[in-house]
Amino acid sequence: MDELAKGLWRWTARHPEWHPGQWGSEVACFALDAGDVMLLVDPLVDEPDQLDAVVDKPVAILITIPYHIRSAEPLRKRYKGTIHGHKNVADRLESTTGFKPIEPGEELPGGARAYTIGKPRRFEMPIHLPSHQALATGDALVTTLEGDLRLWHWRDRVDADRVRWYRERFNPTLQPLLELDLERILVTHGPPILSYGSAALQAAVDAEPWYHAG
Repeated sequence: MDELAKGLWRWTARHPEWHPGQWGSEVACFALDAGDVMLLVDPLVDEPDQLDAVVDKPVAILITIPYHIRSAEPLRKRYKGTIHGHKNVADRLESTTGFKPIEPGEELPGGARAYTIGKPRRFEMPIHLPSHQALATGDALVTTLEGDLRLWHWRDRVDADRVRWYRERFNPTLQPLLELDLERILVTHGPPILSYGSAALQAAVDAEPWYHAG
């Protein structure tokens, strides 16, 4: 577990379902001390006690996209916390005890706030974490093998029609994120962006989407 900044930790774990090559075989998870609460973002652990060294206060687990629930339930039970995510997260839980569906724009524990993206709207909800001037994303944004932040299109190769679709339909839905004051972008795939986050996000939106299927 690496401490990226005071009260901000990152660790990686083997992807539970997808095992491509150099890029994507491990996923990143984050813990943030947000004052009166510890936020765990898309956590995946080998053992429920893995985070005991940093968890010393009430816990809220934030899920950016439904299939990132991963270790959310055992961690909720261990720390008697809550799980927050898109309403469809409930379909992947054994029990909805402690689960609270996110309403777009509402304030979450630690002052966090989730945003809707996509047209049609995706289940993924990037989460603004003001305690660390950070934005946590599921799969919409990744960092490439070269370390650049990009929009990720993994289904098929990017052609002119796909570029136009992003520019005209998807990218405009990211405008509220571009208005945030961001220092850090916390991505599931690839290393995080730790400085000039807003500029990196703008550059990602301005660039063509990145295709990589593993």
